Amino acid sequence: MGYEQEAFERLLANVMSKRSLAAKQYARYTSGEPFVLRHLRKEGTATPSQLASALRSSSGRISAVLASLEKKGFITREVDAKDRRNILVSITETGLEQSIKDRDEARSAMCWIFTQMGERRTRDFVDLVTEFHVYMSICKPGEPRPTPEEIKKAFAGLEQDGHDGRDRRS
Repeated sequence: MGYEQEAFERLLANVMSKRSLAAKQYARYTSGEPFVLRHLRKEGTATPSQLASALRSSSGRISAVLASLEKKGFITREVDAKDRRNILVSITETGLEQSIKDRDEARSAMCWIFTQMGERRTRDFVDLVTEFHVYMSICKPGEPRPTPEEIKKAFAGLEQDGHDGRDRRS
C-alpha cells in the first residue's frame, strides 16, 4: 500500500472514530442553527431561500431550522412590505448574543489547540488544510482528475484571497 492509500485509510479511521465527536461539535458551528445565526449576523436580513442557498440545504430543512430559532427567540420572520410574497428573516438581540457566544467559544477552543501545537506547526497545519481543501474543491469522485492548468487556476484564486497559494507537490 502506498503512502496515499495509507493516508486515506488513517484519515477515514480518524473521521469514523470517537475522536471525531469533537470535530462534529466544531462542525456544528458551520451548519444548522449556528450557521443561520452567523449568516444573519454578518449579512443582515435574508429570505428563507437565500438562507437555504447559503447553507446549501433544502427549503424543508431551512424551514425546520427557522422554526426552532424563532421558538428560541433568536430570529423573527416578517412579511416583506415591498413584496408580500416574501418572508424576511432577521436576527434578534438574543440571537445576536447567542451567535457571538457560539463564535467566541469555538474560537477559544481552537486557539487553545493552536497554543498546544505551537506557532510553526499551527501555520503549517493551516497551510496544509488550505491546500487540501483547494485540491478537494477541484478533484471530485467519478470525474476526470484536474489538469495542471485547472490546478494552477485554483491556486491562483487562493492567492487572490490573500493566501500564499504555494503548490507543495514537489
